[in-house]
Amino acid sequence: MNGWQSWAAIAVFVATYGLVISEKIHRVGAALGGAALMLAIGATDDKSAFFSEHSGVDWNVIFLLMGMMMIVGVLKKTGMFEYLAIWAVKRARARPFRVMVMLIVITAVASALLDNVTTVLLIAPVTLLVCERLALPAAPFLIAEVMASNIGGTATLVGDPPNIIIASRAGLTFNDFLIHLAPLSAILVVVLVALCRFLFRKSFVYDEARAEEVMALEEREAIRDPRLLIQGLIVLLLVVIGFVLHPVLHYEPSVVALLGAGLLIAVSSAETGDVLKEVEWPTLAFFAGLFIMIGGLIETGVIGEISTSLADAIGDNELGGSMLMVTASAVLSGIVDNIPYVATMAPITADLVENMGGAPDHVMWWALAIGADLGGNATAIGASANVVVLGIAERSRQPITFWQFTKYGLVVTVVTVALSVLYVWLRYFALA
Repeated sequence: MNGWQSWAAIAVFVATYGLVISEKIHRVGAALGGAALMLAIGATDDKSAFFSEHSGVDWNVIFLLMGMMMIVGVLKKTGMFEYLAIWAVKRARARPFRVMVMLIVITAVASALLDNVTTVLLIAPVTLLVCERLALPAAPFLIAEVMASNIGGTATLVGDPPNIIIASRAGLTFNDFLIHLAPLSAILVVVLVALCRFLFRKSFVYDEARAEEVMALEEREAIRDPRLLIQGLIVLLLVVIGFVLHPVLHYEPSVVALLGAGLLIAVSSAETGDVLKEVEWPTLAFFAGLFIMIGGLIETGVIGEISTSLADAIGDNELGGSMLMVTASAVLSGIVDNIPYVATMAPITADLVENMGGAPDHVMWWALAIGADLGGNATAIGASANVVVLGIAERSRQPITFWQFTKYGLVVTVVTVALSVLYVWLRYFALA
């Protein structure tokens, strides 16, 4: 590590994290303040913060979010989310737990095909409307589905950004992820449903009068602008196809999202100013600040030191190494964003695999992916999807606090990571 600047960077990060947890300062202000301090102490500089692919702001994430927020903003005007909310409630017979199960399954499946951030941007408005209709607290439903998005995103190459980094470095295909991680993801979704039944049991209050009102509604009447809806759905379908064909087209998801947003505004009657008002600008600012702070840890060698220490502890021990990789990656991804962590850890993992004489689909790659993807559920800022949902909830005047999310997230993470360790041991060692 680079002397005093490394320790100063750690101090800035820890202090900022403490402010976010305490909520004495809004998380956006804390993140931007922390980023400013990282620049002030020289832990990073303008070139590294704004232009470095390795340690700067991940503009692909920022513009992916912005593009999808704009598309969602247009779709909101059509009444589509009201339609889906009424449809979901009627199919679940207005029973709160059935509604949650439906949202969890839909979110997990969609997150495997899209990325988890895009999924929660589409599902969260439906969730808020469902909860409003049934007079239910929105927080438990939003927390459950964001966890489902992180678990579902583990299943495929495009489901979570770290998977794309791992696939690129290891030469893995979409089918490789399906074969190795989709079975685990499916098991963990079932486990999540069971955990939610216990964790949120006090929230499943059935209001018969409200239920009867919703069951009497005709969902088609919620559609306010059929033409705009058709235009929006066509563009959304094209964007989804672009995401799925990423390995073939080589267009980054951010480019696909921005092209989709631009196309939708160009062909529809939506006003550009109105659409831009729907963008969660504070959320984007928070991400920018967080990326700069983590970049400071990378530039001063802190992240590299942690990754190298982890690699030294693993050595050539495949069984112990894979167990340690899953758990350590889960812990670290709950504290720092999993994208820069995986970007730093990927070349080290490649060396480990080579030293162990492993193939491209070596267990160490799957251990890294599992830990990084699932660890994001641990805290309110552990994954991009978490931060996005917190921003949506706050904007809807139903804020979710850091500890409100984290007290459930830690339980889910401990259980799912423990089961994942068992899965890795059984599949790659005991039954191999």
